[in-house]
Amino acid sequence: MVRMRIAQLANFVGPTSGGMKVVIENLGKGYVDAGHTRIFVAPGPRDEVVETEAGILVYVRAPRISEQYRMIFRPWRALDVLDRFRPTTIEVSDKWTLSPAGRWAAKRSVGSVLFSHERLSDMFAMWARRSFGVETTVGALNRRLAKEFDAVVVTSRFAADEFESTGADLELVPLGVDLDTFHPGVGAPIDDGVLKLCYVGRLSHEKSPQLAVATAVELHRRGHRIRLDLYGTGPDQAMLADAAGDAPVVFHGFVAGRDEVAARLAAADLSLSVCPAETFGLAVLEALACGTPVVTANRGGAHELVDATSGVSGPPDPVALADAVESLLPRLGPELRRGARARAEQYSWARTTAQMLALHERLADEVPYRSLQGFTRNRRKDQA
Repeated sequence: MVRMRIAQLANFVGPTSGGMKVVIENLGKGYVDAGHTRIFVAPGPRDEVVETEAGILVYVRAPRISEQYRMIFRPWRALDVLDRFRPTTIEVSDKWTLSPAGRWAAKRSVGSVLFSHERLSDMFAMWARRSFGVETTVGALNRRLAKEFDAVVVTSRFAADEFESTGADLELVPLGVDLDTFHPGVGAPIDDGVLKLCYVGRLSHEKSPQLAVATAVELHRRGHRIRLDLYGTGPDQAMLADAAGDAPVVFHGFVAGRDEVAARLAAADLSLSVCPAETFGLAVLEALACGTPVVTANRGGAHELVDATSGVSGPPDPVALADAVESLLPRLGPELRRGARARAEQYSWARTTAQMLALHERLADEVPYRSLQGFTRNRRKDQA
């Protein structure tokens, strides 16, 4: 086995951040366990290099852009780190200020992977509250990214659609779930006549917590005894509390520790993961792994994870999603919970890591060879 030096670069990772951090950490652990060197480059309060069992962690001093996140605005400072540690391949989980790493890699015959964690078209439309003009802007950006990186990793067919006709070398790599931490044995719902719903994720508009709250409000209006527990923090909490009105909606804030998150998920009757712009849905897999059925929007990557044995999907509006919840009520019980767990067992981090390592190995072999061929052709042209 040839040992590789894999550099992972990311913005928007912090102590309480969610899905992307989980992905990067699990992949990083897998790379180290497989005998490779892992360098993780991220924004921090100060310049710092920390050597750990999980690899070399390099923090680049960067300003806060919110209470939760920092962002590297000067990409050359991250590129200086790459020059120092000389990776064989890079894996970039950022389409913004760290995207110049693709050009850095091309100039040095280093393989480059863009890990696409979000669909920019949907995120722009949600932020701007409109879709007019978004597709043109995002299409141009994605074509540029496709040219700058040797491969683009997407986690669902929904995520892949955004790169159609861009010329990107697409790799479909579904994510995994920690099946030991998230499992039915960590808890179970209490049968007290209350339908216990949960939402796990950032309380920010692009994650659609407002849709989960509105669905709970609609079920409450229809006379169901329900409680919606929200686990997570974000800028929209006050707005969501206002929208909940007198419906039984409880905000628990950030839950520290994956074991505790698992226990909260296992204690719910249903998990609401209803964001129509989600490119994958780690929270969906974590709920399913705990035996908790999931209600999703019928559009987005999360929809691809849920089948008839593990939950139900509906159009992304509160009335339709409340209808979806009601359709599932007669099936709540041990059989549906076993189906949820079985569905999650199809997704492991070992499989995800193996796919990513195969991609890194391919690029580590191919890119220097392609660069050498290009150098030889150019030299012949010059001599002619």
